[in-house]
Amino acid sequence: MKLSGRGRGCCAGGSRERGPPPRSPFVHQLRFSPLEKAKIAFMTLTLFPIRLFFAAFMMLLAWPFAFIASMGSDEQELEKPLSWWRKIVDILLKAIMRMMWLAGGFHWINVKGRRALPAEAAILTVAPHSSYFDAIPVTMTFASIVMKAESKDIPVWGTLIKYIRPVFVSRSDQDSRRKTVEEIKRRAQSDGKWPQDTITWTWQGPGAFEILWLTLCQFHNSVEIEFLPVYIPSEEERKNPVLYANNVRRVMAKALGVPVTDYTFEDCQLALAEGQLRLPSDTCLLEFAKLVRSLGLKPETLEDDLNKYAASAMKMKKEKVDLKEFSAYLEFPVSQTLESMFALFDENEDGVIDIREFVVALSVVCKPSKTLETIQLAFQLYQSEGGTVTEEDLGHILKTAMGVSQIDVTHLFRAVDEEDKGKITYDDFYTFAVLHPHFAEEYLYADQVGAESGLETSSLSAPNGICTDFSPDSSADRRKPLQKKLN
Repeated sequence: MKLSGRGRGCCAGGSRERGPPPRSPFVHQLRFSPLEKAKIAFMTLTLFPIRLFFAAFMMLLAWPFAFIASMGSDEQELEKPLSWWRKIVDILLKAIMRMMWLAGGFHWINVKGRRALPAEAAILTVAPHSSYFDAIPVTMTFASIVMKAESKDIPVWGTLIKYIRPVFVSRSDQDSRRKTVEEIKRRAQSDGKWPQDTITWTWQGPGAFEILWLTLCQFHNSVEIEFLPVYIPSEEERKNPVLYANNVRRVMAKALGVPVTDYTFEDCQLALAEGQLRLPSDTCLLEFAKLVRSLGLKPETLEDDLNKYAASAMKMKKEKVDLKEFSAYLEFPVSQTLESMFALFDENEDGVIDIREFVVALSVVCKPSKTLETIQLAFQLYQSEGGTVTEEDLGHILKTAMGVSQIDVTHLFRAVDEEDKGKITYDDFYTFAVLHPHFAEEYLYADQVGAESGLETSSLSAPNGICTDFSPDSSADRRKPLQKKLN
């Protein structure tokens, strides 16, 4: 599989200067000195439980007000001016929520800019959504939020959420995204009768609870909320929603002082999956995953598609296909996206590809944390009639599974091939992987340091390395797949 990419992270064959690997926007490693660790331990035993108690008490105090105010309310009543008693409830709840943040160490909140009225801007976009504390502007404004449907079932907190009439999104409902968009549009076009909708992006990882704990262990937490001016779309942006969204994102990123990327939730799952193969920083599998989505293969049916394509590839054995045959194999018409995907696997630029590489790459995207399942499938595709693969075959398998241009598997193959037969079975590999769960670190990554393969792994302790940064600035390169390939 040819190494390819956009923006940072690309490398050409041969020697090159090695700089630090690109930093993952989804990984932030905290390092503490012995003194700081002692401080955290002291605060954990003293301040943390007190703050946690008061925060929970404030939520319990707010619950009956939110519960009573939510009883019997309907959309018609909501679109009318607030009654006097509901205005009082709003004031009380905002005061209680402010006391909750005060108990958490947010002694004062610096606010810049002016919040637009609902009639001026029906939607507020809040970023980044990387911890629980983006709830601060929500409790300050009581704007309706877009959030997962499961949240309404959380005791106490679910009642407080339902009070602000959120738009619930269900990931189990395939039609949920369309319904969500329609509901947001309906509210946004109500001439200010509905509260503003608040939309956040990014995601909370497993470190969110750790962030909560460490934050409550600090004596004071500073926070700043900036309301940017209302962004009014131009005529061109009204005709092109993607252009409008990208421009709004750039304005917010500039205000935050951070770069923008085209990462999606699925890209994060792929890059940070806890598999035995850690993706290197210059992997092209993220680009492949984007092309898979652009082609129209849906995440909810991807595993069924994988099984279908794998079955066809096994019948084709080592047969190579051209672009037209690849189109027929996938049952998709030839398009720019299909050409770009084909170019990723056209290693020799001779107009044909090994379809087995496509299946292996698709298996990684479909099951990013199930390394051995992907390798087992790859063995079935590459093995001889005797059920064995050679060192060259294993190199093709792991090169494709990691999305790199070259990889040296000699050390690993010899370790698995204890009897020095020159061939191994999947059972041999599986037994070795069980006995050596960190085989990639021991037998692959160490061999690639300084090698021409360009295989770099992150110095961070992320489970699966880091991703290349595909910036929208290089979107023009996507139309030139043959010019972006590397030899």
